Amino acid sequence: MGLLRRRHEDSGGTKYQMRERMFDIGDDYWIETDGGERVLKVNGKAFRLRETFVLESPGGEELFTIQEKKLSVRDKMEIERDGHTVATVKKALVGIRDRFTIDVEGGEDMEAKGNIVDHEYEIERGGDKVAEVSRRWFRVRDTYGVEIEPDQDDALILAVTVCIDQLT
Repeated sequence: MGLLRRRHEDSGGTKYQMRERMFDIGDDYWIETDGGERVLKVNGKAFRLRETFVLESPGGEELFTIQEKKLSVRDKMEIERDGHTVATVKKALVGIRDRFTIDVEGGEDMEAKGNIVDHEYEIERGGDKVAEVSRRWFRVRDTYGVEIEPDQDDALILAVTVCIDQLT
């Protein structure tokens, strides 16, 4: 992961920090900028048949609903906005490295690859990096960073990151 070794170089992207999921169902947490500003709340919905999360703005507006899809060959989660699927995140069946495909409705698909367990991976679109995730940016336990390149849909990429965290 290049950014981890060249930490002093600034790509101009926006950096966020997320708390690692620790087997909590129904747990809520905030996604914050590297300056500590709360930008998205991840609201875990407990006591449902399938894992469900709602990403909300700081004012409580529902931006995305993320739901695990049961009874499929591969583990996958769907990201919905206003009841319509905007992206589907699928875990790869085989491979040496952890890989995920992200099918984006009405847009160019993405993929994530790297060491997902250690939260060290990149999300790419068309071979170009759109985001990088790293636990090494923070000394706080159970926290990892997400740096998103300029001119991206940050909320969608953060939703994808929540999906990957849940699928691992």
